[in-house]
Amino acid sequence: MSRYFHPVESMASQTGGTEIPHVLAVMAQRYIGENPPHGPVYRVTRTSPIRKLDNHMYQFPVGSMFPEMNEGERVYAWAKLWIDEPQDFIFLMRSFGPVRLYHNGEKRFGSAPEEESEGAAPLKLKLALVQGWNHFIIELGKNASGGCGAEFGTSNRKNKPYHFLAPSSEREGEEGWIYTTPLTHSLNPFPEADLSEKGTGAEWFPSRKEPGVEAGRLDQLYGNRPGPGSTAYAWTAVANTSASAKRVTIEGTAYGPLSFLMEGKEVYSVPQRRDFSFQWDAAPGCSDLLVQCAAGEQGWGFQIRRVSPGAELTAPRRIHGYGGHWLYLGPFPVGAHVGAWPYLALDSVAEGSGGSVFWTTDRPDANVRPFLENELFGRWNYPLGVTLFGLLETSRLLQRSDLADYVARHAEFATSTYAYSLWDRERYGAAGLNNQLSHIDSLDDCGSFGALAILADRLRPLRGARAVFDDIAHYIMNVQDRMDDGALYRRIGVSPSMHNTMWCDDMYMSVPFLCRYAELAGDRRYIDEAARQLLLYQKYLFMPEQRIMSHVFDVSEGKRSGTTWGRGNGWVFFSLAVLLEVLPKEHADYAAVLAFYRELAEGYRRLQGEHGLWHQVLTDPESYEEASCTSMFMYGFALGVRHGWLEQPEPYVRAALDGWEGLCERAIDKRGNLYGVCKGSSWSYNNAYYKHDLGWNLNDTHGIGIVLLAGIETQRMKEQLAEKG
Repeated sequence: MSRYFHPVESMASQTGGTEIPHVLAVMAQRYIGENPPHGPVYRVTRTSPIRKLDNHMYQFPVGSMFPEMNEGERVYAWAKLWIDEPQDFIFLMRSFGPVRLYHNGEKRFGSAPEEESEGAAPLKLKLALVQGWNHFIIELGKNASGGCGAEFGTSNRKNKPYHFLAPSSEREGEEGWIYTTPLTHSLNPFPEADLSEKGTGAEWFPSRKEPGVEAGRLDQLYGNRPGPGSTAYAWTAVANTSASAKRVTIEGTAYGPLSFLMEGKEVYSVPQRRDFSFQWDAAPGCSDLLVQCAAGEQGWGFQIRRVSPGAELTAPRRIHGYGGHWLYLGPFPVGAHVGAWPYLALDSVAEGSGGSVFWTTDRPDANVRPFLENELFGRWNYPLGVTLFGLLETSRLLQRSDLADYVARHAEFATSTYAYSLWDRERYGAAGLNNQLSHIDSLDDCGSFGALAILADRLRPLRGARAVFDDIAHYIMNVQDRMDDGALYRRIGVSPSMHNTMWCDDMYMSVPFLCRYAELAGDRRYIDEAARQLLLYQKYLFMPEQRIMSHVFDVSEGKRSGTTWGRGNGWVFFSLAVLLEVLPKEHADYAAVLAFYRELAEGYRRLQGEHGLWHQVLTDPESYEEASCTSMFMYGFALGVRHGWLEQPEPYVRAALDGWEGLCERAIDKRGNLYGVCKGSSWSYNNAYYKHDLGWNLNDTHGIGIVLLAGIETQRMKEQLAEKG
């Protein structure tokens, strides 16, 4: 069996390299160091006919944009995408007329007439993305039958919901594509990196020619007569550039009643239209300044004419693509008492006169939007649910509050923006953050991370969390597709090959959440459902002759796949352990669940490899040693020993200890990197797919957290055994 690295590079070769607390600390620190807790990136998105669909592909509706377009003319769309590491990536293209795609100046795709159809399935285009900026040009024509337009974007909307940025120097930082009107000639020169719009010889849209409103002039932004008493907020920051506190003066004209607020307190007010001047002591650095503006009989808003030397107005938050100093929120109806300070976090919408509103720039068509551009921190997906669970438990074992705080901040990144992301998706087609949580269509999207978030919420209340938990519970209980007997299954999968299948993975995507939500809601129905699902999955997927689980049950064919994938089995065993920890012994299903656990425990123990690790294909010792399933089996064994679920615990104690030694010797290097974690899978009737096609990734989040959890439970098992002597 080949190794992932030289033994000298292993964690086990270091002093204390198999001591569980030391290994946990190294792995946790490596993960957090590589995934710092950056907040969202705020960008301008211009109102445009080119917008995202809910599958995160951009739609180019050329026919409706230019109904008079002639055959032979062409429209160009241009955007860029930043890539951290060079990679081959699959995009999707659907052509409704003649389409050509250029990547960094090279033609990569040209449609054939038979591909230009409204009903055609999207084509997969593998493109070699380079490190840095990747420029894309789409040339869109019209065919003889009048067909035109396209859809183009990521093929991986779950984990890579790429958003493209405006490519020209004039729009640096904006999100979205820019486009031309129909042209009778090809672009010359062809757009490329660092080229201005003017340099292309074409005019690009959405137009940037219309000026923004004058700062503070809400009559220009919202209309001159919204009704006396209507309100809105203007937000800026006052920068004191000196090294000490100083007296700052602001002078201007009020066009209606104003209140100036700092740190939530009113520092000055103007009751009616007139000139004003006020002072306050400003600390060094930047301070938020809010202006609450009311509409009066003679107008509303203000004009700032002078700020005293040594101070200046600046944008209150960095908004990429916006050069102004003010953001605006409103308008709000007469009688509404809206405090703006909660909205300074830029993570929620307010209820305005015409519906929900968010901060905007001084241009009605230049919208402010948050985008999640971190690789991992702040994302909501099922492997990260396990990763953060592992970090949370590590914080308890090591008494490291900084680790727990990191987990809570990550989870709250998602929960606090949940309501906003639903609004963002409705308005823009696909959300710029929370792409899975805002568009739940599978158990993967909700259950695993939801279970972790409930635990994080116990540390300190997470903003927006309860609405998330309630919606997930509703989805699992009432929305996810079920067989006639109530078993959860995938009627519609991510791809057609996954339609009408039942995956043993889905036990972890549902059972732990149901267990934790039952406690949160004080409702035993959810524990009952968790137990019912595990026993139903036993009915469909358990292979008694091998005492392990088939990866998939093909509902269309009415049979198991018979494939013995390691991590799929691990998810089931992990879920059984979580359930048994909270299932009352007097529960009607307790005996059956415990018997199922014991049956699987024996089946898995017999398949442990010679180095203490289990294999990617459990029944094939020539398949690679896989770290995540190894850890899940260890976790289940160690819990079983601690809680007395195993009638003869000694072999399982040895299996867990051997597994930890194997991980430290063969899967974890001295820097805390984790090897041998199978990447996200599809499924097959053939074990060869799992063995040869389904490779492993370095530091894959499907494995980091569960390795931590395996170490933690093994440590607790050791401590309990030592106490017993």
